[in-house]
Amino acid sequence: MELTTLDVSFNNLNTFSDVIGVKDRHLDVLNRLFDTTIYTKGDAIRIPKADADVKEALEDVFTVLIRLVEEGVQVSERDVIYVAKLVGERDKTDIIDHYMDRVEITKTATGKPILAKTINQKRYLEAIDANDLIFSTGPAGTGKTYVAIMHAVRQLKNGNIRKIILTRPAVEAGEKLGFLPGDLKEKIDPYLRPLYDALNEALGTRQTDELIENGVIEIAPLAYMRGRTLDDAFVVLDEAQNTTIGQMKLFLSRLGFHSKMIVTGDLTQVDLPRNEQSGLTHAIALLEGLKGIEVIRFERVDVIRHPLIQRILERYEHEG
Repeated sequence: MELTTLDVSFNNLNTFSDVIGVKDRHLDVLNRLFDTTIYTKGDAIRIPKADADVKEALEDVFTVLIRLVEEGVQVSERDVIYVAKLVGERDKTDIIDHYMDRVEITKTATGKPILAKTINQKRYLEAIDANDLIFSTGPAGTGKTYVAIMHAVRQLKNGNIRKIILTRPAVEAGEKLGFLPGDLKEKIDPYLRPLYDALNEALGTRQTDELIENGVIEIAPLAYMRGRTLDDAFVVLDEAQNTTIGQMKLFLSRLGFHSKMIVTGDLTQVDLPRNEQSGLTHAIALLEGLKGIEVIRFERVDVIRHPLIQRILERYEHEG
């Protein structure tokens, strides 16, 4: 195996500091991702005896990071991970362009901008703007539901819709709902917690509670959708891989005028009985290609997690 040395120099000390991160955290991330040893020497970065493929990838990573910092982008550990995952799949110019033209979805309750973090998240937002029904699939952590909810909040703030409806099917995903106290809504509410969390981030707890109390925001099990027509609404069906074909047909037929429906799910995490086809799989096969409908498929590269989590998941996937 050919081993070479990589040296990265900087023209500006501030650029150097921003690229390596506080206490060299960005370098620690890259060391874990590439299983190598990167260290600083003065105002330069050295990678002794790097495999040729690793050297080429890291050269691209640092080229992108340096350019982003020089253009005023505040690079985070999440960005370092994303850039490192993208360099083998996309041209460096495409990656830089993504960061230079990132879309603001909305702002948090404290005024902090919430941006599209990945290229596919940006495509997702464009699809939502251009279509009335969007299916988004892919692994957890890609922002399928989060981005949809943030977009819904923006539409509500702008007065483009009158109501946000968030729903999930009540499926026992490894849990026994029947043993939990309360009615169906009370049983399912803990499983809807991620939806509440996203709303609280965007609106604050008090405003979220007020909007729910006034019926402007509704968070409910899918069974509560029966017999309704949803006009002037932004409707998100989460965990849709666990709908039956009948449930999906019922849900899609609720689409009203001046409304949008977002259907999200991970097709690798179906908790239905083995003889039951997922309504999400069936709907995509049946409806993809129709005007007004778009399917966005998120990929593993869109999952921006701590490098250690990536390694843990890889071990589980290869177990046995």
